[in-house]
Parts: sequence; C-alpha cells; structure tokens
Amino acid sequence: MISVAGATTSSRRGHHRRVSRGLLLLPLLLLCAVVVLAAAYVSYVLWPRWPGPAVAPNAPALPIIVGEVTFNVPPAAIRVPVQRKPGVQERIDLAFLWPSLGPPDSAKPPLALAAHAEPKPIDRVFVTITATNGALAPAERLKTIYPRYTAQEPEPTSTGLVALSFRDGTPYQGEDLVYSASDPERFFIRCTHDGPGPTPGTCLAERRMRSADVIVRFPREWLSDWRAVASGIDRLIVSLKPH
Repeated sequence: MISVAGATTSSRRGHHRRVSRGLLLLPLLLLCAVVVLAAAYVSYVLWPRWPGPAVAPNAPALPIIVGEVTFNVPPAAIRVPVQRKPGVQERIDLAFLWPSLGPPDSAKPPLALAAHAEPKPIDRVFVTITATNGALAPAERLKTIYPRYTAQEPEPTSTGLVALSFRDGTPYQGEDLVYSASDPERFFIRCTHDGPGPTPGTCLAERRMRSADVIVRFPREWLSDWRAVASGIDRLIVSLKPH
C-alpha cells in the first residue's frame, strides 16, 4: 500500500518534469517564431510585384541611383520606359540631342529611313550608365590593357589625335584606339570603322564616376571637331550630376 508521503513526492517529481520540459520548449518555440517571421519578411521583399506606371517624359528630372551614385536624369532622355522611375537601378539608357544636349522630343521619334533614301546626319548622342561591378577603370585600361592589343606604330592625324589599330584576334579587333596626342587621359575613345551601306563608324567614350561608369556613343565622323565633342561630353556628364 502506497503511503501519502510517497504519492506526494511522486506528484512533485512529475510536476518538476513538466516544468522543466516547458522551460526547454520555450526557447525552441521562440526560435521557431523568429524563423517564421524572417521567412515571411524575405518572402514579402522578394515576392514579384507588377511594376508601377512609368513617369511621364515631360516630368521633372528624376533622382536615379546607379552603383551608389545619384544622377539627375530628365525622363524624356530615358530610352527604355521601364527605366523611367526614380530610385536604384542596375543601368539606364539615355539619348540626348547634339549639340544642344537636351532630351529628345518624345512626340517626335526618329523617322525610319526608306529604302535607298539618302542617310541623314545623326543628331543624337547615346549614353549608358552602369554599376562598375569591380571592373577596371577606363584610365587604367588605357595604361595596362589596351597596349597589349594595339599595333606597334601609332598613326598621327592632322586634328591632333593619335589612332592605334587593335590587332586581329584580340577582343577589340576591328576597332581603333583614338586619343589626344597632348593629353591622352583627357580624351581617349574606341572607334569602329564605317560598315557596309549606311552603317556609320561609332566611337565609345567611358568615364568613371566613383562606382558607376558613364559610356557615351557618338558617330566617328564627329572626330573632325573632337575638341567640341570632348567639351560636350564633359558638359553632359556635369548636367547629370545633382546640383
């Protein structure tokens, strides 16, 4: 026959075990709650959302951050409508009239050339802004990368520029490295040659702005007045920086 004292002791031991299990379960339940809340937050942030409406082309300049650098961009200059919004973006593609450097009139898109039509002079400069993503700065490529691939003998021009052809079989074959004879780092570009038919040669100028690269494309024929082109590129980049 079990005594009252023994039953009381057994009851106390059972109570202690239940309390101990409860104390052990409490941290586990708290951990599970934290995990569930974290998963819910991540799902909310990463859940795909339908993009909002693009900003109208005639709206004021937008603050757009590319590579942690803020640019003030007129919406009418943005070529891709989905990029026409403020905030952080991986890249933006722009176009500006030349030589005014104003944004194009969105109500008057460029007319397509009819077959056998006389090609019209290009009056736009195209700009792409991207994050650097650790790429070597353009000035460093001029010093350390391009010399590995160019021909040995430079070809001076009457305009104060020097042209070096890239060798065949290199990443830049078919292009020329063109730079100012007096100040190469002030103005240096890569240019293609005129293609078949109405396809004009194109030049590419790159500028590093902290953690963003600004890439400017323009026709090679503009090099006849390259000093005006260099000055225009400088003014264009300054206009995109916040005041």
